[in-house]
Formats: sequence, C-alpha cells, structure tokens
Amino acid sequence: MGELIPDPYFLALAFCIVAFLYSSVGLGGGSSYTALMAIIGVHYLLIPTISLTLNIIVTSIASINFVRSGHGRIRLLFPFLVTSIPMAYIGGSLHLPEGIFFLLLMATLVLVALRIYVWDRPALRLNLTSSGKLAVSLLTGGILGFIAGTVGIGGGIYLVPLIIILGLGTEKEAAAMGAIFIWLNSCAGLAARAGNFPDPITILPLVLAVIIGGAAGSFLGANKYEPRTMHKLLGGVILIAIAILFSKMVS
Repeated sequence: MGELIPDPYFLALAFCIVAFLYSSVGLGGGSSYTALMAIIGVHYLLIPTISLTLNIIVTSIASINFVRSGHGRIRLLFPFLVTSIPMAYIGGSLHLPEGIFFLLLMATLVLVALRIYVWDRPALRLNLTSSGKLAVSLLTGGILGFIAGTVGIGGGIYLVPLIIILGLGTEKEAAAMGAIFIWLNSCAGLAARAGNFPDPITILPLVLAVIIGGAAGSFLGANKYEPRTMHKLLGGVILIAIAILFSKMVS
C-alpha cells in the first residue's frame, strides 16, 4: 500500500478531518483530497480516481442528511446537470500527460483558494431573467463537470455560492444541492476511469476515514451549524500544494 499511497494512515487522519469539515456545508472535500495527495506524492493517475471515490462516499452521506432535514430541492439542479454529467464523463475519459494534469490541477486549486479566502460569503445577487439563469447554469455545469472528471474536484465549492448568487435557494438548500451535484458528477467521472482503479484494500483506510468524518460533519451541518471559517484552515493545505506543484513544474 505504501508504494501506491505514501503515508496512508496520515492521509486517513487528514481525510477524516477534511470530510467532517466539508460535509458540514454539503461538500465532498475533493479539493483538499487532491491537494493532500499531491503533497504526499500519490501517483498523478490515481489522484482523480481516489478523490472521486471519496467524494461519492462523503456526498452520499451528506445528501441523505441534508435531504432528510428538509433542504432538498432537486429541480433547481437540473440545468447544471444537463451539461455537467456528460462533461464529467468526457473529462474522466481523457488521458492527460502528467505535465498538463498538474497544470490543470494547479489552476483549479488556485481558484479554490480564491473561493475560500476571497469569496467566502458572496453578498452579490444577480437579477437575471429566467433565460439568463438557465444560460449561466448550463455553462457553469459544463465547466464544473469537466473539472470533476479530469482532476477529481467535484465542483460543489463553486456551485454552492453560485446557487445563492442566482437566487435559486437558501444556504442550506445550496449545501444540499451541492452534495447531490458532486455525487452525480463524481459518479460520471469515475465511470470513465473504471479501468484505472486501485485495489479497494489499498484505499480502505481512506474510505473508512471519510465515512466517519462525513457522517458526523453532514449530520451537524444539516441540523446544527455551518463551520465556514474552518475552510480557511484547509485553504492553507491548498496553498502549500500550489507551491509544491509549482516547484515541480519549474524544476
């Protein structure tokens, strides 16, 4: 196991914390899973597969907890899903060279860092027509789906504030829809990567860790609190990953 995933038990502990914090706001944690695996040195072909798998597990639990608490509004997701699911499959089908993969991953992580540190509480509200909201939803869905399939980041971290900005739902409803969005896109991206999946025993500690963290975090997030400030702590991990990836690319 150590040959495929260096320091698996350190990763398991870190992933449990990530799953707890992210699931509390309807996210799968894919951005931090990919960042941590890039830091530890997991092979780049395994990073999206493992991240998508863990996203599916965490958001399955989060979706159930948020929907059972009365925050589900699946209809508002339809326009996003029309483009995101096929694009997630297309992204997962691509066999990118290592350099291109890390370039795309770094760009995505930079956007995640900006989302965490700069755009934490979106106050902007767009007064668009129904057709304008549909156009934005279709375009955004396609972009986020492609990102999910190629690098393993489910896209919910961008979708949740967008739902609020477009006036499509409340913060809790956005969290619930973010979890479902990540789950569906992660399934599509993982389906395209079926031939590049590690032995389940290899990632079992990671799976158990995110089940524990995701169950606890999503239950508390759906019923009690929403720990937004914790995202900034996780953002520190992403910033470190950006620096490490940049040093690899220029060396």
